[in-house]
Amino acid sequence: MQQSFNKTLTITLLLITGIGLYFLAPILTPFLVGSLLAYLVDPIVNQLMRLRIPRLLAVILVFVILFSVLLLLIILLIPLIQKQLLLLTDVIPKGIAFLQETILPWVEKHVGSDQGMDINALHQSLSTNWMKAGGIAGQFLKTILHSGLALFEWGTNLVLIPVVTFYLLRDWHDIIFKLRGLLPRRIEPTIVSLVVEADTVLSAFFRGQLLVMLSLGCVYSIGLMLVGLQIGLVVGIIAGLASLVPYLGFILGITTASIAAFLQLGTLAAIVPVILVFLIGQLLESMVLTPLLVGNRIGLHPVAVIFAILTGAALYGFFGILLALPIAAVVMVIIRFLLKRYRDSRLYQ
Repeated sequence: MQQSFNKTLTITLLLITGIGLYFLAPILTPFLVGSLLAYLVDPIVNQLMRLRIPRLLAVILVFVILFSVLLLLIILLIPLIQKQLLLLTDVIPKGIAFLQETILPWVEKHVGSDQGMDINALHQSLSTNWMKAGGIAGQFLKTILHSGLALFEWGTNLVLIPVVTFYLLRDWHDIIFKLRGLLPRRIEPTIVSLVVEADTVLSAFFRGQLLVMLSLGCVYSIGLMLVGLQIGLVVGIIAGLASLVPYLGFILGITTASIAAFLQLGTLAAIVPVILVFLIGQLLESMVLTPLLVGNRIGLHPVAVIFAILTGAALYGFFGILLALPIAAVVMVIIRFLLKRYRDSRLYQ
């Protein structure tokens, strides 16, 4: 009877949690971002505490440095990105003209397709939209100011993220201790063991992979700007961020940069330096960055990473993307635990 009640209670709690996450997803993003930031920088706070610095002072130091760096990056990067988006207003029409004058005639000649494309309409639409994109910062602020609700939500999230991060950093150990105290005593060692393993996977992935993404973004951006690509900074940043999904950053970056280099200089030889930049970045990632910063402790297959991110994005949007990999890591830990139990069982023997 007691076992039946426990199973019913567990299933009920899981259903309530799932339903709550589904309906509260629009307001959970700042809390999730704050929790992620607190989780990532908590080891730094612990290192400062080992130097006999009180935890509150260590949290304040880390907090101030973290958000100062983020604010400085935003101040420095937004004008540069906006300037490069303006350059795209020249690249896009050239790309459409190249498609219309070179690619489509070749396709029609070799494939024999007589189905035309309304390239002029596509040209006009893309040119208009990219002209608007050149002033994306001003347009964004204009939209925000004309929508009271959007302004309130944006401002609330902007304030909540640092507040949540600060309080979670300050009380991180107390929260963990209290949560551990709520676990049933009989299964507490097993759950703690699984949590420790999941923490190893998550810390290896998040801290390592974020450093890999940052490093690749810098390598791609600097390399593309050195070879003379006008929009090298934007392409490098996008490729670095997209490298969260295995091989996506490399494929997206080399494709975009190659097209932009060809349109900018008009020769196929211009693509060669771009390819070299991404090959160097890929070699650095596979031979230096990933082994050094991530290692082989993750246990998440690249296909599992891609599936988790796409599933999270489809179900919950940006909130789902943030939540996808932690859940996938925990699921993989549980699956490995269950497989071990299965191999130790009489059924397997």
